[in-house]
Amino acid sequence: MPRPRTIAHFDLDAFFVSVECINNPSLRGLPLIVGGSKERGVVAACSYEARKYGIHSAMPMATAMRLCPRATVVKGSRGEYSRYSRWVTEIIAARAPLFEKASIDEFYLDLTGMEKYFNPWQWTIDLRKKITDETGLPISFALASNKMIAKIATNEAKPNGYMLVKSGMEKEFLSALPVNAIPGIGSQTYRQLLSIGIQTIGDIHLRTPAELEFLLGSYGPELWNKAQGIHHGEVIPYYETKSISTENTFETNSSDTNFIMGELVRMTEQVAYELRQDNKMTGCIAVKIRYPDFETSSRQMAISYTCYDDELIPAAKALFNKLYRKGQPVRLLGVRISELTNGAQQTNLFENVKKKTDLYSAIDAVKGRFGKDAIARAGGI
Repeated sequence: MPRPRTIAHFDLDAFFVSVECINNPSLRGLPLIVGGSKERGVVAACSYEARKYGIHSAMPMATAMRLCPRATVVKGSRGEYSRYSRWVTEIIAARAPLFEKASIDEFYLDLTGMEKYFNPWQWTIDLRKKITDETGLPISFALASNKMIAKIATNEAKPNGYMLVKSGMEKEFLSALPVNAIPGIGSQTYRQLLSIGIQTIGDIHLRTPAELEFLLGSYGPELWNKAQGIHHGEVIPYYETKSISTENTFETNSSDTNFIMGELVRMTEQVAYELRQDNKMTGCIAVKIRYPDFETSSRQMAISYTCYDDELIPAAKALFNKLYRKGQPVRLLGVRISELTNGAQQTNLFENVKKKTDLYSAIDAVKGRFGKDAIARAGGI
């Protein structure tokens, strides 16, 4: 029988709201909404005080304001969210033997084997304290035998708390929780489960896998396993998160800056498209130039997390202009994006990117049907 794992799940509480309150302490304790204007857009995040009125993320702002007319609305500071996310990542990376950055505000740590040297529970408590002390951000965590149980337990520990689910106690821990506490159960599936008398995870324990398969199809046995606390997902090491890059060695060396800049735009569009296809964002972009004598130089810069061409292209151009030796022919040009993370859906809720998201979805649909080069910016042609 395999040795039980030790997995910690960290989740920054109401992350966008917390950052806003650190930068403007007068917002603390208010029913606060981060999102678009009161008339348009959707809620990107809201404080616990606002949640008491039934407000939640992705809710239309007009609905939220009807529920709580006195709510304070701020438009959000995406650059600040990126900065604080990096700060927390650096603290975790300096201490954790193996961790995964699941999104801009969520982390999994695999501490299996650490018990030989430290008490994993106390070590995790100390790490939480260090994050809070250094950044001022509230953060919740849970320690369990797998990623799913740790995530569910973290949600139970919120706000700003922590929880331990000992190995062997997973089923008992889950039993009294509502069935939609299991990650992946959407509103439609939840309604379906309620209609067949399944309200809590404990209600699933009274059914057999075959019975659930009859009622729910192929999802039934999977749901039964999750209700038992069975989950085999691995913590994906953050340092192994792939970068996305493209390079082009020109057939003839070129000093035509219009041509070179066009290639830079085209390549940046290409890596941004691939990024969106993976539903990820990038926090770092790099440009590489190689000259005919094979001398190669590269430069990178940290950016606010994004997946949009129009935000990546100016950064790529700025890097190129700092690197390029004017008048020199170029043999090779490259663009690379790294520091990839999930969470594109979170930033898509901001009013200033909502229309942009819809636009890029339409563009990507055309590219997906007719090829990556079916549509491009004029500057990249």
